[in-house]
Amino acid sequence: MNKTKWLASGALLMLIAVGWFVYQQLKEDPYQGMSIIPEEHDDIPLFNGLELDDHQYVLEGDRWIDIHQFYLNKLPELGWDIQYQESALDDHEAENDWGGFYSRWRKEGFDGELTISANFNSFEEQTEVIYDKNPIHYSTTWVSKMPENICIYKRLHDNYCSEIKDKATIRHIIGFVNEAIDWEEEEMLQRKKTSRLSFGDTNITVLYGDEEEIYFQSDKGTKVMKPEPDFFEYTDLSQ
Repeated sequence: MNKTKWLASGALLMLIAVGWFVYQQLKEDPYQGMSIIPEEHDDIPLFNGLELDDHQYVLEGDRWIDIHQFYLNKLPELGWDIQYQESALDDHEAENDWGGFYSRWRKEGFDGELTISANFNSFEEQTEVIYDKNPIHYSTTWVSKMPENICIYKRLHDNYCSEIKDKATIRHIIGFVNEAIDWEEEEMLQRKKTSRLSFGDTNITVLYGDEEEIYFQSDKGTKVMKPEPDFFEYTDLSQ
C-alpha cells in the first residue's frame, strides 16, 4: 500500500512539474505556436487596445464592427488585396444570432494568405481577434449559372433523386462546390459513401463519410473541402 501511495505521489509531482514547465515556456514566449505575429509586420497593424491572450487578441466590449471596418480601410492602404470577406452584417437569416467577421488577404511578396477574423464573446464580454497565415489555395468555378433545380442521388448509381428547387438552397450548395479547394494530388483517400449531384449538364460525384474531408469529382477535375455540417443539411446527405 505504501509503495502504491509513493508511486501515485511521484506521478502527481511529475505532472505538476511538467505543467509548471509548460506554463513557464508559454509565459516566456506567449507567441509560441502562432502562424503569424502582427507585431512583427509593419503592414499588419493592431487595432488600438488589442492585447494578446492565449494565441488570440482580446478587447473589452463588443467592438468587432469597428475592427472589421478598420482593416477594410487600412489594409488596402498598405498594399493588401482582399480575397474574401463575410460578416454578420451580411447575414440576414434571423436564426443566425452571431457577431463577427472573417476575411482573407493577399499581398505581393507575402508568402501565403493572411486571415483576420473576430467575434464577440458574450460570456466574457469581450471581442476576440485571430490572425493566421495559410498557404494559398485555388478554387475553380464549376457551376457558373443558377440551374432551375438540383437532383441529389444519395447513392452514386441510383435512378431516382431528391429534387431541390428552392433558390436559396441551390445557391448555398453551389457555393460549397465552387469554393471547395482544387485538389492537385494524384492520390485520393477512400471514403465509405458516394453520392451524386446533378446541376443540369454538370454531374458531380461526392465522396464523404466519418466526418472526413469531402471530395468532389467531375469532368472539370477534383476538389476537396471540410465536412461542413451545413452542406449535409442543405443536401440532406447523412455522414
